[in-house]
Amino acid sequence: MIKETTVSAKTVDLAVQMGAEELGYGVEKVKYEVIEEGKKGILGIGSSNAVVRVYHEDTPTEIALNFIGTLLENMGVNASVAVKAEDDEGVQIEITGENLGLLIGKHGDMLDSVQYLATLAANKDRDKDDFFRISVDVEGYREKRAEALRALARRMADRVLRSRRNYTLEPMNAYERRIIHSEIQLIEGVTTYSIGQDVDRKIVISLEKK
Repeated sequence: MIKETTVSAKTVDLAVQMGAEELGYGVEKVKYEVIEEGKKGILGIGSSNAVVRVYHEDTPTEIALNFIGTLLENMGVNASVAVKAEDDEGVQIEITGENLGLLIGKHGDMLDSVQYLATLAANKDRDKDDFFRISVDVEGYREKRAEALRALARRMADRVLRSRRNYTLEPMNAYERRIIHSEIQLIEGVTTYSIGQDVDRKIVISLEKK
């Protein structure tokens, strides 16, 4: 979304500064287009102000933050939304507050939905080759869940090694399956493969064939 205003002032720089303040941004956050150059005139005669179009185009990060903030407000959830880390390829957004279990859902399914929708919003007008990754977390849930999955993988691998029988885990999304696969690769004697489709996709931990 583009926010813009047209400002008249004695100089271009002053017009840009006034326009940025009107839009609610710092000068470094706006762009401008000079419509008319100001004229000094002679002894004040024939002088005219500069006319400048000042505008701000929301970045993918700002779009995602605004989307999540509006979503939480509509859900009646009292929480803070902030950028945890950002680079040219994407942003990590952290949601903090109390009693946010509803926002996480079972095994993070609600959180995944929020992340998916924020990603769609942020990339709506961008080319496929210019995809901007949006990662959303709630109170550090994803890392806690990842560590729990790694621990689960180690326990189940030990069970397979002792019993010499395969073990099938519950259905997981692609992100969680990658964590299990990666952890099992570190354990000698066991391997993994997936079965099922879509939401019923599961990981099987089995003995590694010699």
